[in-house]
Amino acid sequence: MNNIWSENVQGIMTLYLSRKLRFDDVFFEQYKQLFNIDENADMKILEIGCGPGALAESLHRWYPKAQITAIDRDSNFISFAKENITGIDFRGGDATKLPFADCSFDITISNTVQEHIEPTAFWGEQMRVLKPGGVCLCLSARKGLQCIAPCLETTAAEKEFWESIPQPEDESEKYGVCRYPMSEAELPASMEQNGFSDVTAGYAIVDLTPDAPKYSAQMAKSMIEAMRQINLEAIQHTRSDHAEKAIRAVNDKYDERLRLYNEGNKQWDTSVSVTMILRGVKR
Repeated sequence: MNNIWSENVQGIMTLYLSRKLRFDDVFFEQYKQLFNIDENADMKILEIGCGPGALAESLHRWYPKAQITAIDRDSNFISFAKENITGIDFRGGDATKLPFADCSFDITISNTVQEHIEPTAFWGEQMRVLKPGGVCLCLSARKGLQCIAPCLETTAAEKEFWESIPQPEDESEKYGVCRYPMSEAELPASMEQNGFSDVTAGYAIVDLTPDAPKYSAQMAKSMIEAMRQINLEAIQHTRSDHAEKAIRAVNDKYDERLRLYNEGNKQWDTSVSVTMILRGVKR
């Protein structure tokens, strides 16, 4: 167990809040069709690389009869999940050496994990712990789009702060981030090459647009507040003694975004994520 990811790559709230939005119940129908698993079945689900637990939390709602286990190497993520989410067995664990017996699970699922792990180990361990007929679900982030509101543009105070911070080392080299990226064609081929059958690939499109009428005011404000926390956590992660001015600037601009929303002054800022979802079966 280690805390490399939560302390150096992505913080707890950055991951939790962004994933909580992407796996909100309003998007379940998309995932339901692509996952193609029985909502009412008694089954054992293993999430690999669960981070602070947002996807596992949604799975617990979506598949109420399932027994869900979720693992991550980062102990900060596991501690947060255990303290804030109920009904799930959160454990420390390594995706390349899953701490479970052969044929233990009906479903394995991972979200933005594959690109960090050598493919033979990634697929092979899931093949080992799945029961015959079990399903492997692999979620992989693809290129989306983002358009920010004018009031959320980087402020002078933020720019000054970031320019004062020494440039970090290349994360991909230092922490093994995204060492094994695959294209939309390579990913399903890799799944097949590593023994999975009946492989399918599809895409879930999640648009987080606060001003869209289809979203409730609560959901819209959650989008804005999530981005506030992500921005604040990025600054706090630097552990700089000179962050106060930048933090004030971030809070001021998100307060302004909320004011505009409450007044009905639409900005139409949006963040659209595209998630590739692969599904394969162990024969």
